[in-house]
Amino acid sequence: MRVDEYADRDATELAALIRSGEVTAAEVQDAAAAAIDAVAPALNALVQPRFAEPLAHDADGPFGGVPFAIKDLILHAEGVVQRAGTRLLGDGVPMPSDTHLMARFRRAGLATAAVTATPELGFNASTESVATGAVHNPWDVSRSPGGSSGGSGALVAARGVPVAHANDGGGSIRIPAAACGLVGLKPSRGRTSPGPDYADPLLGLGVEFALTRTVRDCAGLLDAVHGAEPGDRYLLPDPARPFVDEVAAGSRPLRIALCTTPLSGTGVTDPQCVAAVEAVARVLEGMGHTVEEASPGVDPATFDDANLVAWTSFLADAVDGLAALLGVVPGPEHLEATSLACVEHGRTLTAGDLYAADRVFNAATRTVAAFHRTHDLLLTPTTNAPNTVLGHLDADDASLGARGWYDRIFASAGFTALANVTGNPAVSLPLGRSVEGWPIGVQLMAPYAAESTLLALAGDLERALPWAAHRPAVVAG
Repeated sequence: MRVDEYADRDATELAALIRSGEVTAAEVQDAAAAAIDAVAPALNALVQPRFAEPLAHDADGPFGGVPFAIKDLILHAEGVVQRAGTRLLGDGVPMPSDTHLMARFRRAGLATAAVTATPELGFNASTESVATGAVHNPWDVSRSPGGSSGGSGALVAARGVPVAHANDGGGSIRIPAAACGLVGLKPSRGRTSPGPDYADPLLGLGVEFALTRTVRDCAGLLDAVHGAEPGDRYLLPDPARPFVDEVAAGSRPLRIALCTTPLSGTGVTDPQCVAAVEAVARVLEGMGHTVEEASPGVDPATFDDANLVAWTSFLADAVDGLAALLGVVPGPEHLEATSLACVEHGRTLTAGDLYAADRVFNAATRTVAAFHRTHDLLLTPTTNAPNTVLGHLDADDASLGARGWYDRIFASAGFTALANVTGNPAVSLPLGRSVEGWPIGVQLMAPYAAESTLLALAGDLERALPWAAHRPAVVAG
């Protein structure tokens, strides 16, 4: 299989070709290795050399033999070094076992070929760190691929692999999807297992899944890996039919709320992002859906105060736990300046602060649930602007305290964090294009556990506004 033939195909088609015997898994994986090697120097998306051979996987899984990559954060694979984007872990620590989702990725047949970059401990909307450097957006290497799953986003967009692991605590799947022109689904809380290391990562904000180029890959992968493991806190009902069937069938008529004012943060929305969402709204109306301007009505300032508590307490707990195990006192030689500031802020918080934040999250969740009684979906931009220039979100900026860093991040990512707090599923689709030719992400958020509704409409939009022919400047093949 030539690299250009490989790069033209999504994971679903590659799996079908392998099953039919038209190509072998080894031929596909050789093409992937060449594709990764071709784009890696321009992107800096990998944090360690590509594996000489893919990690063990079930060749009979639904994606048997399809190349894959895992992000260097939270999810981990037995024997694979994890660094989490931080100098605190030195050159990284070999992981003693698979997380539950990693085991499911293996059973799905995904052939893990590489580990992708993350910013330090995942708290950045850009993927750049002192430990591993900046990842470059394949559409324009002077721009950020988003964060914190920007390494995966850049590699998938450049067609090194068709699908890659990602996780999302405030937009970290959807922001790279928007910046890199991909499909980025943050599933409902509990739809994928965070175990065994976590029950509710980031006080429930964190969710694990993937980035893909097509809606059918997103749906098919969710079919393959969703579900609870023993000890998980949530047990969601199975979908009435497979998610891939929902994509093929399309959507019923929906009532959709349109909002272009950021739901959190202090930023404003770029006119190009507003125009992209409004254009999608007109397409949806042409499909027979009802679209009207409306917002859930969550107060951004109160929301941000609580979200800051969640993030800084999580970072303080993670850093202090690792430091104790390593026998070090975290300092500037271990952590970036804003990470240290967030850790120091997190250490000042009390149990009362955490309970107060939880009350805000509960109120926001119930407000959004009531909103969804009258609106099936919420339509927004994914990000405040198509992307950001590398260096703007510099986590080693010593002039920024914890709140200053939080505000800097969410000034460019004011639409994504609400779904993390409420647990609702949300997807970013590459439905717009900037004057520079960059992709613009459009986000749809559904009620809790309503991925079927979300993916059915996403399939319709992919057919109405196809993006498969759009290719970045750095691309394999």
